[in-house]
Amino acid sequence: MSLFFTVDRKQHEVALQGRNLPAIRSALNFDAGQSLYDAGGEGLAWRVRHGVVRLDTLNPAGEMAFASLAINGDILGCETLLFGTYTFSAAALTRCELTPWPEGESATVGESLLESLAIAQQRAADIVALRGGQAIDRVIGLIRLLAAPGNKVILPTRQNIADITNLRFETISRLIKGLERAGVLSTVRIDGVHATRAYTVNLNALSS
Repeated sequence: MSLFFTVDRKQHEVALQGRNLPAIRSALNFDAGQSLYDAGGEGLAWRVRHGVVRLDTLNPAGEMAFASLAINGDILGCETLLFGTYTFSAAALTRCELTPWPEGESATVGESLLESLAIAQQRAADIVALRGGQAIDRVIGLIRLLAAPGNKVILPTRQNIADITNLRFETISRLIKGLERAGVLSTVRIDGVHATRAYTVNLNALSS
């Protein structure tokens, strides 16, 4: 039996429509803070074309807690192709654009899931690195991960950064202010983004 099998995305969408669930084939846009979907819900898989998405799961205390991030190029919700429901709850940390995945009317799911697995493994390694070591290294690591071409970065809220890096809110505020004073972060105006979250990045200032 071949490892690779074909799924017709349109059939999957029709099945969702039969249960009064959305079947959207075009790109979706979300503002920072908007919920994308909830754990246990049914839906489609998506590729992140732009922005940063936070994934949460239930912790042993029964509370929602940070689990992972998805950034440009990452795939969200691929588990719905196998299990029918989302494993995590997802919310936009910055403005996000999502497009349906796998791309096209039909796709070879085995190949697509291998791509998703490779991306997920890399992102898991990134998250582990962000939650251990010196506090400043964790914050710099997050900035490196999120920085876009042109050395610009839109950071999540201070509380989200604290959750991602496993640090205190007060520590994050102090470190961000220190990076601003050192010239590593310089505020920049980006339409629709709060002034305290959009920066140009100069990592060379770290060694000066």
